[in-house]
Amino acid sequence: MSKQEHLKTLPAHRTLWAWLIGTFFGAGLLRPGPGTYGSVAAVLLWYGAANALHPSQFILTIGTLIAAIAATVIGIPAATIVAHESGRKDPGHVVIDEVAGQLIALIAIPADWPHALLSLLLFRAFDIFKPPPIRQLERLPDGQGIMFDDVAAGILALAFAQFAHFFF
Repeated sequence: MSKQEHLKTLPAHRTLWAWLIGTFFGAGLLRPGPGTYGSVAAVLLWYGAANALHPSQFILTIGTLIAAIAATVIGIPAATIVAHESGRKDPGHVVIDEVAGQLIALIAIPADWPHALLSLLLFRAFDIFKPPPIRQLERLPDGQGIMFDDVAAGILALAFAQFAHFFF
């Protein structure tokens, strides 16, 4: 489906703030693989902020944690509204869940490309393959089901990235 055909399938009435947040300012409207675009956008923003501001690792960790919590808390109602307005349980163009999960995967990660790439690859793998108990979290209602499977994938990616960082 072309981008123009995809845009025609979106509802005419949209709650602007929810669509901006839910699609992460349009990243979710990109094709193919909107979830990957959402994850990459999160990594690029995190990496850019970390390298522009040069915070200590502690401040970077706290800032990333706060951003992940904010994305999750704001993402739940945004995802719920966009899903209802789209008429789909978990629309692919909602990528705030990938942003939140990716930020979780970046918590306490050194601000360099090898670590950022490892976090991205691990998160996308867990998000795509959804090992137990991640898949079961999709059954939660509305925005909770959209968000919490990615939160769990982010936690698993974080654990694996930390293991790799300390032992390899």
